[in-house]
Amino acid sequence: MPGIAGLFGQAAADLGRMISVDSGVILSIGGVAAAVEHGSDRGLSDSMARSGALKGIFGVGDTLGGARAQTAGAVATYALGRATSNPTVARIGADLIRAQFVTQTITGAIKTVAGRTRPDGTQYSFPSGHAAATFATATVLQRHLGWKVGIPAYAVASYVAASRIQTRRHFLSDVTFAAAIGIAAGRTVTIGRGNNRFELAPTAVPGGGGITLTWTGKSQIANH
Repeated sequence: MPGIAGLFGQAAADLGRMISVDSGVILSIGGVAAAVEHGSDRGLSDSMARSGALKGIFGVGDTLGGARAQTAGAVATYALGRATSNPTVARIGADLIRAQFVTQTITGAIKTVAGRTRPDGTQYSFPSGHAAATFATATVLQRHLGWKVGIPAYAVASYVAASRIQTRRHFLSDVTFAAAIGIAAGRTVTIGRGNNRFELAPTAVPGGGGITLTWTGKSQIANH
């Protein structure tokens, strides 16, 4: 069962482990997809923002995907595992905490460098911290618990990402690249967990594009 001291040491080391072939492929795909989508960013943002129906649907996305909620959920999972002496739950919580540390550190750094203006006119649009955080959580859960949990977790992450576009806090390209960051971070902190493989590829949709995740079966060795 991971201890608190070891947990913080692992979290710091995870930033170095992000420099890998696996992360490079995922981030490259996300970067290409974001570049393709860039031209349709403004039109999609304006279209979704004008929809009153979507406003009601995506109302809780800001709270659900926020750093506070995602980190609190990770810490609560870890604390529950420690309190009940359940090493499986504690390991999941530890990996969730580490994934949040990595995603928030990386997205914060990129936001400062990129300095992109949000659709609503405020600063630091690229990439989306909400999307990165929720896709990191989804990836950790999928790696530990399989696709029965992973599919709804990724659905929640996609919902949060869409909500950021609808509320004019982010463009499509912001959330697409953020999703790649979250997936890469989640896979980095779960090296050796799970035995399912999936492939990512950019995909075109009316008015924009995104990332498609495809399950390709089980592997004998966990990929990283």
